[in-house]
Amino acid sequence: MSVTRRQKEVVDFISGFVEENGYSPSFDEIARGLNLKSLATVHKHVTNLQKKGLLERAHNRSRSIDILPPKSKSRQPERLPLVGRIAAGLPVDAAEASESISLGDIVGNKDVYALEVRGDSMRDEHIVHGDYVLVERVKTARQGEIIVALVRGSETTLKRYYIEGDQVRLQPSNVEMAPIYVPAEQLAIQGRVLGILRKYA
Repeated sequence: MSVTRRQKEVVDFISGFVEENGYSPSFDEIARGLNLKSLATVHKHVTNLQKKGLLERAHNRSRSIDILPPKSKSRQPERLPLVGRIAAGLPVDAAEASESISLGDIVGNKDVYALEVRGDSMRDEHIVHGDYVLVERVKTARQGEIIVALVRGSETTLKRYYIEGDQVRLQPSNVEMAPIYVPAEQLAIQGRVLGILRKYA
């Protein structure tokens, strides 16, 4: 679906802002960044981009504008040859198999995005600085799941999720770090982790 030049500028600004800051811009910040005098104009552009499937916005929290990945029915995920299995215990025969695997085989039809990990708060889960986590875009989670949490509308973090009364405990997997306690109404779940990717070279 086509977009206007100004709508593309709005998408590009939001994308750049999120990449730089780790959270979404407010309508005021979009207006200032694009020299728009009216918040109504920003709202109109965001609403039209939502209708075109390029943005998603939750109405129950601030800084909730998310860029949606472009949808394409024709493009197939890149596949890699799956040439066999390798033992992490005793050695096995290294026979090749004529199979292949793609990210689509792992994530299925879920709405999934990737985030690059900064810091070592989840190192005991073998999720370390520089890894990429595959995150399913959801707004609810079960006890103990690893989630992407938006805290107080402005800070995002990767932690295990536990509900304790009217509070949420965000538990790092690092014995050197203390848990974070947040009132439940000040936390929004942005996704849960399905897996990780790690690059060695």
